[in-house]
Amino acid sequence: MEALALERKAEQNRVLRERLMELKKERNAIILAHYYQRDEIQEVADFRGDSFLLAQKAAQTDAEVIVFCGVHFMGESAKILAPNKTVLIPDERAGCPMADMVNVDGLRKLKAQHPNAKVVTYINSSAEIKAETDICCTSSNAVKVIQSVDSDEIIWVPDKNLGHYVQQHTDKKLIIWEGYCNTHDMLTVKDVVEMKAKYPNAEFVVHPECRPEVVAMGDFVGSTTAILEYCKNSPAQEFIVGTEDGTGYQLRLDSPNKSFHFATKFLVCPNMKVNNLKKLVKALETMKPQIYVPPVVAEKARTSLERMLQVK
Repeated sequence: MEALALERKAEQNRVLRERLMELKKERNAIILAHYYQRDEIQEVADFRGDSFLLAQKAAQTDAEVIVFCGVHFMGESAKILAPNKTVLIPDERAGCPMADMVNVDGLRKLKAQHPNAKVVTYINSSAEIKAETDICCTSSNAVKVIQSVDSDEIIWVPDKNLGHYVQQHTDKKLIIWEGYCNTHDMLTVKDVVEMKAKYPNAEFVVHPECRPEVVAMGDFVGSTTAILEYCKNSPAQEFIVGTEDGTGYQLRLDSPNKSFHFATKFLVCPNMKVNNLKKLVKALETMKPQIYVPPVVAEKARTSLERMLQVK
């Protein structure tokens, strides 16, 4: 029965992929997929990447339609950087709890308390928060962005774990918001200790969105893209992975002969996983749901994103 179900699923996906290719051509569309998406989404994407790489692709593409397979704030960033494009997201329920942990009123109050501070906002945030921001960053360029800012005092939102990591790499004072990624924050020292005992020859690679005490255990600490690059180029043959399990697709693609063990079975972002191939096809058929950002908000938010893209 299980084999038959898998066979039917494979045939359904084949039909969906064929339909997707027709629609892409018809709509002049491009598919952008985050590394945390389901395998079936990553397989059909024109570009896979982290938030930073996909923001760059959105800003550069000649396509008329961008289908952003990620969470809502990523679709917003694409629309802000490519205002004349139609930006679709397969399921508008794909939100980000961490992005929801910071609000405009709270950020404005913090800015009033620290009038000399510049605001650096992690890209995992809403358009409204980006509009209150001096410059955005991603986990891959956060330290470079902080160093580029002409201020010794930084208001950092919304991820406290990434903020703690960045603080260790700069002499500037960070005023850190108390947000966090639900998925990465689930990983504990106990989980890592158990996995290291089980796989003693494996290197532990970890995302800085994890808790500081977990990050401190890492053989390598870096953004999603940095982890992928490290694992591909490392002579090590076995890894314990401390980031979202969707990265397994690219890890296995890059290094089919290496072994990857996720540090806990709970490293799954439910919001990223609401998108699937069927919803992706439907989005292009119906041209819904579309991402909309109010022009006044988009204009202010665009400045903070463009400044980020200019940091070398």
